[in-house]
Amino acid sequence: MDYEQLETVMRKTALLAGARIMEIYGAPDFEVRAKADSSPVTEADEAADALISAELRRAFPEALIVTEEQADTHTESAADFLIVDPLDGTKEFVQRRGDFTVNIARVEGGVPVRGVVYAPARGRLFYTRADGATVEETGDLALDAVGPVTPLSVSAPDNGALMVVASKSHRDQATDDYIAKYAVRDMTSAGSSLKFCLVATGEADLYPRLGRTMEWDTAAGHAVLAGAGGKVVRFDDHSPLSYGKPGYENPFFIAYAPGVDLKDA
Repeated sequence: MDYEQLETVMRKTALLAGARIMEIYGAPDFEVRAKADSSPVTEADEAADALISAELRRAFPEALIVTEEQADTHTESAADFLIVDPLDGTKEFVQRRGDFTVNIARVEGGVPVRGVVYAPARGRLFYTRADGATVEETGDLALDAVGPVTPLSVSAPDNGALMVVASKSHRDQATDDYIAKYAVRDMTSAGSSLKFCLVATGEADLYPRLGRTMEWDTAAGHAVLAGAGGKVVRFDDHSPLSYGKPGYENPFFIAYAPGVDLKDA
């Protein structure tokens, strides 16, 4: 894989998809349906999925591409693939809360090695460069010109005063009970894969997820966090969270800045 090309294609494709999503977001109304698992899907999910799939297939015709909205057709498995959540945080989108993201990642050997997370309503763009380091780009976010970039690095955690980020739409008692094992200075909530990005920027130290997620929900955020020096591990045994699993379903996990004294389940 040519990582220079990958960086350019993922960045531009995320921006294109974000623009399409915002067109629909800004409309007076948009269609919302329930999928088989009762989760919502909108015309923005489907439009962004189609756009991203077409761009990636044009650039990388030999690559396996796994996307949320085409998940039922994914019967293949591989250690190396591209994985897409065209609109992570559909509930946030439907409720017009802004915390939704476009997510594209490259997985190699079961590990997310490159990724982009774009929050179009927030104007925040995070991605890994060709060398694997993570940046946040600011400015106009033009399609064909990279603006100012800030290298990201996770915090140096103080285990006596941790900053924790938790899900905005999926918070539950089990999560609260686990967080209570830590000495917490403050907590914040965020939707979608932005939680990984808050750990990557040092705005949070710890993000535990005790709920169902799929690999397309986490791969891009995982890559962004890893490029900033962070880690993502399974909740049960603290082994690295891997990708390319049958059915693409994740176990519970913890994303964190190294130095956090992880507690057992």
